[in-house]
Amino acid sequence: MSADIAAIVLTAKLATLSTVLLLCLGTPIAWWLARSPSKFKTVVGAIVTLPLVLPPAVLGFYLLVLMGPQGPVGQLTQALGLGLLPFTFAGLVVASVIYSMPFVVQPLQQAFHAIGRQPMEAAATLRASPWDAFFTVALPLARPGFITAAVLGFAHTVGEFGVVLMMGGNIPGKTQVLSMAIYNHVEAMEYRNAHWLAGGMLVFSFLVLLLLYSRGWNRGAEVVK
Repeated sequence: MSADIAAIVLTAKLATLSTVLLLCLGTPIAWWLARSPSKFKTVVGAIVTLPLVLPPAVLGFYLLVLMGPQGPVGQLTQALGLGLLPFTFAGLVVASVIYSMPFVVQPLQQAFHAIGRQPMEAAATLRASPWDAFFTVALPLARPGFITAAVLGFAHTVGEFGVVLMMGGNIPGKTQVLSMAIYNHVEAMEYRNAHWLAGGMLVFSFLVLLLLYSRGWNRGAEVVK
């Protein structure tokens, strides 16, 4: 049971840190996708959305290759004295951020797009700088999108399996997350323990969706299919 508690704690830590990083990285990307007239917008949007349609094992495999000892990212991290990312908690964070990116970017992009240009133009007429207008006008108006993005990003990270298996393996206390703990119990035919963990995730997922729909924040979630 202590291994299960460690997996739950590690999963919560991973989901929290990943969600913070996703919001920090996803906000400028979503803003650019919602506002930029660039012809490269469709290409960037497709890249960001790719984890939605790419099998998790495929994404995890290529991340493992890139961050391995022979990969360009792996060689860079070794040259910087950071070591290798695969089979570490840091590697899990990187993989989780990439895998859950569309679940954060898409609600934010939808929220920024719904604001329109008039509020920003009105702020400009009042001599507000672009940065001031973004923080005092755009962010408050996009608040429901941020809540949706945070909830979806956190929940999606909690339920990861294929990507974390490829990047983190199944090391107890180090990279063994909740989904891996359930898999271990099923493989060992310990269905009672598997039911407790899986049932908890089922309730958690239901409460997440109930929160989104009861608060009317599901508009941002509708773009994530």
